Amino acid sequence: MLDHDDTDDVLQNTFIKAWKALDNFKEESQLFTWLYRIATNEALGFLRQKNKNQVQSIHPIEEQLGKNLESDPYFTGDGLQLKLQQAILTLPEKQRLVFNMRYYDEMPYEEMSGVLETSVGALKASYHIAAKKVEDYLKEHLNLRS
Repeated sequence: MLDHDDTDDVLQNTFIKAWKALDNFKEESQLFTWLYRIATNEALGFLRQKNKNQVQSIHPIEEQLGKNLESDPYFTGDGLQLKLQQAILTLPEKQRLVFNMRYYDEMPYEEMSGVLETSVGALKASYHIAAKKVEDYLKEHLNLRS
């Protein structure tokens, strides 16, 4: 099960890693991009480890996240926001990352390229596919018409 303590741990580990690697920061990218990359890698590593440790669970981590979101007292969104989050959780890991970076963080593709070490063209394609999947999910689960 994932909770806010896990988030705190990942955040703390991110800053510890950044602090220890500060001498290696070459200023070839912005500090924001460098920190975002460390945070992204730390979060993905944590989720992979959590998934590995819960092999006995028949529910994938995304399903657990969805259930946690429904019962989370810190989530203040309405039903539509909950469905949007559930739609995002159905995306493959890379598409979910790209979607969140672009949709929520409004990160330019050039910065995303630095963080994820992927070409701008591939990121644009990934975002387009992810957005279409989210749209289709919402249409299906909210009974929306095209």
